[in-house]
Amino acid sequence: MRVFLTGASGYIGSSVLRALVAHEHEVTALVRTDEKAQAVRDAGGRALVGDVTDTDVVRRLAHEADAVVHTASAQGVDEGFIATVLDALGGTPKPFVHTGGIFTFGDSTDISEQSPASPPAMTAWRGPNEAAVRASDVRTTIVAPGIVYGRGAGIPAMFVGDGAHEVRLVGDGSQRWTTVHIDDLGELYVLAVHRGEQDGYVLAATGDNPTVREIAEAGAHGSPVVPESVDASRERLGTVYADALLMHQEASGAHARAAFGWNPTRPPLVDDLADGSYVR
Repeated sequence: MRVFLTGASGYIGSSVLRALVAHEHEVTALVRTDEKAQAVRDAGGRALVGDVTDTDVVRRLAHEADAVVHTASAQGVDEGFIATVLDALGGTPKPFVHTGGIFTFGDSTDISEQSPASPPAMTAWRGPNEAAVRASDVRTTIVAPGIVYGRGAGIPAMFVGDGAHEVRLVGDGSQRWTTVHIDDLGELYVLAVHRGEQDGYVLAATGDNPTVREIAEAGAHGSPVVPESVDASRERLGTVYADALLMHQEASGAHARAAFGWNPTRPPLVDDLADGSYVR
């Protein structure tokens, strides 16, 4: 299958690229620089230097592909990109896989695909764009990842200590985060392409929901772990970002397993922080 991929040089997109290539798909990635293009080629894909806001290029690549995967989701990008892709794919069986996020559901101890949306200010912009995806007649799936970790990167890297300098929690660290390893996430995107649902939505969450304190203590490696007030976290990280990280979120990811046949196998976040890809 020929797949048009955006965001191939990013954290999520590079994992999707690796997974698509491993499953013998031909991937064309739209990237912004020659350096990023070379990284795509090194990973086994075909690269085109351009911009996801270039409507003519996006339309052409969507027409030429058998599927479109959009991981370069951003506030200033999605509205135009989605409209162009939906128009290009209309009346065809070609699947379009779009990227959402777990923050959409706000505080909840049991998030599922049917949970009501209650996004923080940081991701409230996603709502109208996702509504456009879901209302179309194109075969669409939205993948909503939990807190993504692995390969030494992602949000959890903020808790990696050096044994000397303190590691600060976000708030008191009692909130739980629902998580997914970056390589397991890439495999779910491939499954979403293969499944090609009509109005599909799937949470990318493995069912591992550690507290922020557990995450920080695993990554501290001897550094003192220090709680802080909500106001202190907002001052340090910015109110919008801090309020997203202060949310308590738990999910099982049962739908991904049952409907898509997803089988996440990578180490849990706490294990990866303690003795995996984050160890320096």
